[in-house]
Amino acid sequence: MSETSAAEEVALPKLEPAAEESLPVVEFTDVAKTYGSGERAFTAIKDVNFAVPDHPNRGEFVAILGPSGCGKSTLLRLIAGLKPQFPATTGSIKVFGKEVLSAGADRGMVFQDYSSFDHLTVQQNIAFGLGIRGDEKEKSAALAREWIAKVGLNPDTDANKYPHELSGGMRQRVAIARSLILHPRIILMDEPFGALDPPTRFAMQDQLVSLWREQESTVFFITHSIEEAVYLGDRLLIVSPSPGRILHDMEVPPPDRPAAAMQREAEFIDKVFEIRDLVEGLELQAQAQREAQEKREEQ
Repeated sequence: MSETSAAEEVALPKLEPAAEESLPVVEFTDVAKTYGSGERAFTAIKDVNFAVPDHPNRGEFVAILGPSGCGKSTLLRLIAGLKPQFPATTGSIKVFGKEVLSAGADRGMVFQDYSSFDHLTVQQNIAFGLGIRGDEKEKSAALAREWIAKVGLNPDTDANKYPHELSGGMRQRVAIARSLILHPRIILMDEPFGALDPPTRFAMQDQLVSLWREQESTVFFITHSIEEAVYLGDRLLIVSPSPGRILHDMEVPPPDRPAAAMQREAEFIDKVFEIRDLVEGLELQAQAQREAQEKREEQ
């Protein structure tokens, strides 16, 4: 494949402004989450406010960065409606104008660990949600085979394999297919590529861009890789040390070229260093907080 044709494969339509009458895909208003009570209470996030507009026929890719322990995963799980992070202690979380009351098929979640049902084959894992939804078995199996191919696996050789027979990258492809096959309006991804080697990670980034373009969903993507966030995102949310709040909300150029090519370009590298300076400063603040807390506990 030529470099030009590869770039065309990952090119995205322009991110047009949302219609004035459309409701935000996700809206946080004065959200806080505290775990425990009394002296053992820990506030993970506080005073979180942001809104992600609806961009029909395109969606938006929101990458989330911040120091360890700043509450990034709490944000995602509150959107997903997953306990124990859900519900929020205070504040309002809305999806398309409605309060989040529980988990739902309109929000798909992909975790860092390669979450699969070990007793099910690749095809059965991918079709699992369709069965829960009550879809007809034969149609679900056929659609699962389509998705095996969509995520870069081979329906003929991989469909009947079990998770223990797959590499880490292959297992994560299965997890992505299992979530996206339900066509969720919102895709929530918590460091899904964190354990992958660089070549596999580049391939998965390009695969994700292609699938996202097809799904036209809104993606929230947590990562510790600044390069990955700048490459994948239309928008970056940078979270403060705990209690986490949104410190920076910025736009970045969308992924319109393959990852391995775009991430070598001077403009891209300059943006990465700009963001790295911000994040490294926050990491130092978080480390100082942890050290201060350890001293208090020793006294």
